[in-house]
Amino acid sequence: MTGYYRHAMEDPTETRFPWHMLVAELVGTALLLLVGLSLVILMFGTGSPLVRMVPSDGVRRLITGFLFGSTGALIALSAVGRVSGAHINPIVTLAFWLMGKMKSRVAGGYVVAQLAGACLGCLPLLAWGSMGRSVAFGATLPGVGYSTGIVLLGEVVTTFALIAGLSVFLGFRHLRPFTPGLFPFLYAMMVWAEAPISGTSTNPARSFGPAIVSGEWQGWWIYWVGPLAGTLVAVIAFSFLAKRITVAKLYYFDSDPHRLFFKAGARE
Repeated sequence: MTGYYRHAMEDPTETRFPWHMLVAELVGTALLLLVGLSLVILMFGTGSPLVRMVPSDGVRRLITGFLFGSTGALIALSAVGRVSGAHINPIVTLAFWLMGKMKSRVAGGYVVAQLAGACLGCLPLLAWGSMGRSVAFGATLPGVGYSTGIVLLGEVVTTFALIAGLSVFLGFRHLRPFTPGLFPFLYAMMVWAEAPISGTSTNPARSFGPAIVSGEWQGWWIYWVGPLAGTLVAVIAFSFLAKRITVAKLYYFDSDPHRLFFKAGARE
């Protein structure tokens, strides 16, 4: 008897596709981009009063990264996080799948929902008008003066840091409840240090959404290849922690009745 059907007999809900989880991922990703990229526009858009109030680019990057990460943390703590685990990033879903914590069909559904949510979340950004257009509505673009190799390396390193941080926090029981708190500080430092190089995406959906509404596709492949490579290296490097991760969620670890969609061995 295959693993899938064995699980289905143990839990009848296993035969149902978890559409509610996909809807939660779509909503969560849309909120991340709508709020997070609005912050980018406010902090860096031409004509924004915040540019005059905080003249230092470095300080504004630090603040933007902290607030962007805080947005992700709040989504993880919200009802969205309770339902889907608040991956809101195809790379996070990929990492959990590689660790054997998600079924392939659910992981694939998450990625589609995240990309769709990114597009929907970015459509309202058009309301920012010329201020939004001045920063391509928050699109991630290669930094001026940096080679393609350096830009790609920037995405590899920052995504590695994200997945490594998640592996450590989720892999140790005493750190696990504080996992959402990782994001504000991690992104504050990464955006401050690395954003001039690649824009610090670490999230293909985060790059895909604003590219759709702005039409800016320069170096678009970097924001897929870089995060994918960074994730693969991080999962290999921290594979010893995989068995410690109990469920593919960032918070509310024991709250979902469909835990078999997430449990170890889910790719059977």
